[in-house]
Amino acid sequence: MKRTLLIVMALLSFLGFKTAVHAATIHKVAPTYWWAGMKNPELQILLYGDNIGSSDVTLSSKDVMLKEVVRQENPNYLLLYVDLSEAAPQAFNIQLKQGKDLTTIPYELKQRTRKGSDIQGFTSSDVLYLIMPDRFANGNPDNDVVPGMLENKADRNEQYGRHGGDLKGITDHLDYIADLGVTAIWLNPTQENDMKNGSYHGYAITDYYQADRRFGGNEDFKNLVEQAHNKNLKVVMDMIFNHCGSENYLFKDKPSKDWFNFKSSYVQTSYKTASVMDIHASQYEKKIATDGWFTLEMPDFNQRNRHVARYLIQSSIWWIESTGINGIRQDTHPYADYDFMSTWCKEVLDEYPHFNIVGETWLNSNVLVSYWQKDSKLAYPKNSNLPTVMDFPLQALMNTAFDEETNDWANGLYRLYDYQTQDLVYANPMNLLIFLDNHDTSRFYQKEEQLKNLTRYKQALAFLLTTRGIPQIYYGTEILMFGDKGDGDGTLRKDFPGGWPGDKVNAFTAAGRTELQNEAFEYTKKLLNWRKNNDVIGKGSLKHYSIANGTYVYERSYQGKSVVVIMNGTDKAQELNLTPYREILPKASSTDFLSGKQISLGEKLSLSPRETLILTF
Repeated sequence: MKRTLLIVMALLSFLGFKTAVHAATIHKVAPTYWWAGMKNPELQILLYGDNIGSSDVTLSSKDVMLKEVVRQENPNYLLLYVDLSEAAPQAFNIQLKQGKDLTTIPYELKQRTRKGSDIQGFTSSDVLYLIMPDRFANGNPDNDVVPGMLENKADRNEQYGRHGGDLKGITDHLDYIADLGVTAIWLNPTQENDMKNGSYHGYAITDYYQADRRFGGNEDFKNLVEQAHNKNLKVVMDMIFNHCGSENYLFKDKPSKDWFNFKSSYVQTSYKTASVMDIHASQYEKKIATDGWFTLEMPDFNQRNRHVARYLIQSSIWWIESTGINGIRQDTHPYADYDFMSTWCKEVLDEYPHFNIVGETWLNSNVLVSYWQKDSKLAYPKNSNLPTVMDFPLQALMNTAFDEETNDWANGLYRLYDYQTQDLVYANPMNLLIFLDNHDTSRFYQKEEQLKNLTRYKQALAFLLTTRGIPQIYYGTEILMFGDKGDGDGTLRKDFPGGWPGDKVNAFTAAGRTELQNEAFEYTKKLLNWRKNNDVIGKGSLKHYSIANGTYVYERSYQGKSVVVIMNGTDKAQELNLTPYREILPKASSTDFLSGKQISLGEKLSLSPRETLILTF
């Protein structure tokens, strides 16, 4: 009998079950698994369980070396730092002993299937399509409500409630996205947001290693990435390191008070992150901006705590390695600790040298935005190591430029010309994310009555897709979805028509779109597919001319080929003297890509009101 019991206990241990009657209950292991052969051989394993802090720790592996055991204020945590420099792929056990009680936790080091350098990030040759998963398409209504999660209903009539969109819904419409001509999708946060209210938007993460089950979970996310890659679409994942959700176990039962700023006491941020780079700002202003909490429900991580820093860095690498995503968009980038964010960017890019990261740099001038880009002279001797920043100042200008009458010294297209004359402040102007709108701003068309002016849309899109930078289009822009931030954020994040079973209108099809929507859609599709694999636009230099006769002229050129854009920014016909532009007009005529018409390039060029020409040479 004794021999049989020993055999059964040994078998249970091998299968990873607890072998002691009084073994501790383990709630979380993070990361859930890892890989042998990563460039950084150190791994932090966070264990969260009932009263495990006083345990003696051993590992069953001979080549996974336990370097450090860190105990926190809270006895429910243990942080293990292990050295994997000699470790082969394997399964091993983490053993926690408290007196006679033994808790066995199985752990796996996987074989890497990626080289790191194989992952290609998004570049200026790409166009990103931004999707809020809850509002795009509902592929599986069965996961709209998940028992046990705090927000347990889906109601499409509530602008701040969950609507039921999910990862399968996006996967089901990848053909639509690919045919449109974009080359990458950027998803608003998909990680678990088990918050009581407003969880649909995703920006209050409660588990950094779990895709929200109402979106379908980790396997659905991996499948989405795989299917997107099969259609030559890259995937960009939204991440948030500045703060988490207040329902996150790391906050509800925090390891120690110093995991969060102000020792876990709520102090509101000022949102005035310009103070971070302001040479005149007080230390108080700087601290409130970066250490203050985003909201009461979004406690602010203290990334100066080395354990917090390692936890966050590893979570991002885990998603890249396990799914093969091509990029990360980092929310509220300037709100977090500068040195930590710089270290994070460097570690990710050391592991994945062709990866890309874009930071949300919502600041009101190009000087302030440029401070955050990798190799910025303004930040020297510091370096953010952040390759791509978001060009919010240009976004604001584009939302007025195409409404105004342009003259040679102000207003309209002059604003765009004048702004781009200042690109010397940027370390790399091609690595600017440029956009007309996104999930946090009013849509490019705020009100339905504005839609009658489609020329505004066409000029804006032509500029967006031919100037320097990495363009991003917000879902539904191609069908003229509108929304005013003044009416609530939910109006900026409406459901895509046809994404839900039973929708009366299906805008994923031409038959389900109005005549005006089809005109916008076909124009967008034509431009996007022309831009795809077009190295002149994706890699070429930019040369532009000061405004003359209300007209903006610029050239993109690469390896002997060029594209010239001529845009009339006025409501009247213009006659343009072509003598100043001879260096970019090498032929006597060219075909306009947009209209298909042959354009004579003699001494003068006649332009109709608000006309745009795209000429190739």
